[in-house]
Amino acid sequence: MCTRYISPEAGDIERHWHVGARSPVRWAHDVFPNYEAPFIRSVDGERELVVGQWSLIPWFAKERKLKYPTSNARGEELAQKASYKHPWARGQRCIIPAESFFEPCWETGKHIPWRFRRADGTPWGLAGLWNAWTDPATEEIVQSFTMLTINADAHALMRRMHRPDPKRSPDMQDKRSVVPIAPADVETWLSAPMGPAATLMRLAEAEAFDGAPAAAG
Repeated sequence: MCTRYISPEAGDIERHWHVGARSPVRWAHDVFPNYEAPFIRSVDGERELVVGQWSLIPWFAKERKLKYPTSNARGEELAQKASYKHPWARGQRCIIPAESFFEPCWETGKHIPWRFRRADGTPWGLAGLWNAWTDPATEEIVQSFTMLTINADAHALMRRMHRPDPKRSPDMQDKRSVVPIAPADVETWLSAPMGPAATLMRLAEAEAFDGAPAAAG
C-alpha cells in the first residue's frame, strides 16, 4: 500500500505527458491520502490534467469524508468492489504522475521508509481510477482518484517492502506494489477497451526502480 508520493511540477507533467492544465488549482507536492493532487485522464479522446482528492469517493457516498480508505485499490478486485467496479467498468482509468513514491521496508525489524524513483530519471506514471462525485448537500462536483496495487510477492525488489505477516508463508505474503504504466502504453491505459488495458496491470522489471532508504525529513 502506498500512502505517500511526490508529485512533479505542473510544467513537468504537461511536457512529459503532452497535456494541458484544466484546473488552476495548485497542490502540495508531498502527497498523502485525502490531499489534492493531479491526475491525467482522457475525455472524448483528449488528455486532460485534473486536480482531485487522492482517495476515490464512490457514487454511493453520502459525504466527502469516508470512514474507510480508498487511496489504494487492489487490482485483482476492481470488478467486484463496490467502490471501484463502476469506474472500472466505465473505463475511468487515469495516470497519476509521481516524481517518486515511498514504501516501508521491515528487513531490519523496524519501519524504514524507502523512496523509489525511476532509474532513467523520468517521472512515474502510476495506474489509477478516477471518479466525479456530486455532493448531495451542495451539488459541488468533486474529482477524486485511487492508486492501483497488485501482488508483488515474486518481484525481486518490491517483495522486500512492507511488514511481513507471520501467519503467512514467505511466498504467500501478498506484498503489494503500485503499477507503473510505461510511456508507450499510456494511450492504451487511458482509452483502450478493458481487455487490453487490463494486460498493463503488471510490474516493471526491478532494474527500472531506483530505490533506497529515504533521507530523514
